[in-house]
Amino acid sequence: MTVTVAPTDPALLRDRFDAALAAFLHERGPGRPDDGTGAVHTVLRRFVLAGGKRLRPLFCYWGWRGFGGRDGTPIVTAAAALELFHAFALIHDDIVDRSDRRRGRPTVHRVFAERHARAGWRGDPEAYGRQAALLCGDLCATWSAQMFHGCGLDSERLRRGHALLARMRAEVIAGEYLDVAAAAGDGSVESALAVVRLKTARYTVTRPVQVGAALAGADPGVVAALAGFGDPLGDAFQLRDDLLGVFGDPVVTGKSNLDDLREGKPTVLLTLARKAAGPAAAARLRALVGDPALDPAGAAEVRGIVAASGARSAVERMIRSRADAALAALDGLPLAEPARAALADLAARAVDRRR
Repeated sequence: MTVTVAPTDPALLRDRFDAALAAFLHERGPGRPDDGTGAVHTVLRRFVLAGGKRLRPLFCYWGWRGFGGRDGTPIVTAAAALELFHAFALIHDDIVDRSDRRRGRPTVHRVFAERHARAGWRGDPEAYGRQAALLCGDLCATWSAQMFHGCGLDSERLRRGHALLARMRAEVIAGEYLDVAAAAGDGSVESALAVVRLKTARYTVTRPVQVGAALAGADPGVVAALAGFGDPLGDAFQLRDDLLGVFGDPVVTGKSNLDDLREGKPTVLLTLARKAAGPAAAARLRALVGDPALDPAGAAEVRGIVAASGARSAVERMIRSRADAALAALDGLPLAEPARAALADLAARAVDRRR
């Protein structure tokens, strides 16, 4: 299938990714209505198709188009497969973070916990929810590989793309481990930035755009050079996410602005605030951040301390400098149009979530 109307429009591309995902998930519905997995399929279908920016498929698609790849069903399917891996990462991350909301809805482990409680089953609903969600995340990772390899591209192209996907998967898991370890670690800005780079930056921008370019047959040196665009932009994306996790409006972001504070997540923002705050303010941060019972009044106090410390402004400057570096790197890459313009627009959307 070749699209002839405004193929650069992100909304139209997102619709095509969603159609590919819906078709793939439909094919993997339960073989029998009584096989016991109907709930898993229903929950995952709702979770995967319930919105999202589809940034990873978009970066992959434009990496392909930027190096001569033609629009068509195979690349749309291959790119959409990244969204299933993203679902795996989100489901597991929400379990680790004990988050209750994602995209304005209950997280997968909360859905299963509530299902257990409503049914009056034996055992602990919370444990059941975590166990069921863990398996759902594993299934999404498996489905992502199946969708990618069944996209219709030839085996040599898939081999080049798979090598990068394998690195991406290892990086995400390493980043998640570092995120867990950072809570008990040295609390340095450097360790927080390492989590940003591995857990989010690489798999949000760098690897997707590199996968698209590799699938299109781009020179390995050029594929490697795309990291100059993807790494700083991915960093900026996560730094913005960290700001929204504390200062964002849940109605807009679809997730709580209390979770990061209650968990005591060692983000760059909070790490900078702890180092810059005076003794009394730092003591209040230690008392409030990481308290699972933190209420809105306490969160408001934390926000005031973070802003007064200069950490919020410092992170805004970090976002801007990294976004500028990404755009400068993009200017130096041998990309075909309209991919260059589309990637520049995606960069702006990744950094400014109001777009």
